[in-house]
Amino acid sequence: MKASTLTSYGETATFEIAELPKPTATAGHVVVRIAASSVNTVDTMIRSMGTDLAFSPALPAVLGMDFAGVVEEIGEGVTEFAVGDEVYGCAGGLANLQGALAEFMLADAQLIARKPKSISMREAAAMPLVGITALEGLERAGITKGRKALVQGGVGGVGHLPVQLAKYFGANVYATISEDQQIEIIKGYGATPINYTSEKIADYVAKYTDGVGFDLIFDTVGGSNMTNSFEAAALNANIASTVSLLEIDLSPAHFKGLSLHIVFMLLPMLSGQGRAKHGEILTKLAKIVDAGALKPLLDDTAYNLDQVGDAYDRLTSGKAIGKVVVEI
Repeated sequence: MKASTLTSYGETATFEIAELPKPTATAGHVVVRIAASSVNTVDTMIRSMGTDLAFSPALPAVLGMDFAGVVEEIGEGVTEFAVGDEVYGCAGGLANLQGALAEFMLADAQLIARKPKSISMREAAAMPLVGITALEGLERAGITKGRKALVQGGVGGVGHLPVQLAKYFGANVYATISEDQQIEIIKGYGATPINYTSEKIADYVAKYTDGVGFDLIFDTVGGSNMTNSFEAAALNANIASTVSLLEIDLSPAHFKGLSLHIVFMLLPMLSGQGRAKHGEILTKLAKIVDAGALKPLLDDTAYNLDQVGDAYDRLTSGKAIGKVVVEI
């Protein structure tokens, strides 16, 4: 089979096309003919950091965690899928799990679900990692109807999904943006855009919460922005974060009684524990998509298997709006 591979790690590491053996189905697994795979920040981290990350695969490596495709072969014990089913999931591209930047991929049947019927393969491939992250973060942070929820980074690869899901669950949703061209995207989700480059935190907290603060904050920006989330939070609020690799003074969180929820959705793949939960979340997300309440935001630029390096560079450039997708 044709695959895009890395033979070295580093900021300038390049992807090379190689011919690899097609995987065969093993017990509890399926072989999927890949139609598309999306690029996530963690994928670009693996390329640039390599063995500095404990979960980077051995070289030569086939990356790509997210995918959408068609079941080609069924392993022993798999009863919930059949050959020809259209599926999507996040099931490889790290540790000893081959990724989706190839024509075929072996995937644990617990980590996948039938793709939403109402969207394309390209759109479905954009959803698994960020969709699971979004739903898990919101649920852990106690999303309920009527809560005032702020999403930091509302048009990002992760952020555009909690904006829509929080609205679906009945919250009053606000989202930070950095450019005026992003305003209509957020309004289209039924949320209120906040340009953080021109509005101070104290000002928008006063404007939208009467100075009380937001009940729930989903921070997809992380880093030093975490302190901004602390400032914007109400007393006893919940903050979900996907980017918390930093040392930080938690005093502001202490004096507000905040609860911090760290979402690291790769754990089931890495540990082998709780994998079925991801399949369940993907099934739930597919129903929400097909109900018309959730739609992935895709960057306009299209890529194929010969242009994987360009796709990774597009995401790391910071210029992408939504998810970057590679069609196989």
